[in-house]
Amino acid sequence: MSHDPCPPDPPRLTYPWQPLPPEPPSPRHAPRREPVGHHSDLRVLRGAYRLQRRTAALTALGYFTLFLVLSAFAPGMMTSTVADGVPAGLLLALLQLPVTWLAIALYEHTARRHVDPLADRIRRTAELDARRGALR
Repeated sequence: MSHDPCPPDPPRLTYPWQPLPPEPPSPRHAPRREPVGHHSDLRVLRGAYRLQRRTAALTALGYFTLFLVLSAFAPGMMTSTVADGVPAGLLLALLQLPVTWLAIALYEHTARRHVDPLADRIRRTAELDARRGALR
């Protein structure tokens, strides 16, 4: 094997006034991680948000469905009195409001505990990627 000590000849110009061809761009360092749009955190965020929606919706709708089923198939139980002449159906209907509040509380709790930290982390990563892109 022999090494040629001479560098390769520059490209020959057709005309003397022709500008030199541009130098090839210097290789840039590849980012260490994928851009945010392809990040697995987005899948995790979507899954956490989906779980949050299901938990809250099934809490409120599940209770309401239970109330409807009892009204249709157990009218004797719904008309029975619980205390001081208050029918069980009325008591279950009035409990719909606290159950809805519980669903809202569960929604907020899961948002604060699971969804918001993921969204904040993705937001910070996106801002950092945007700043890095602006510096280039």
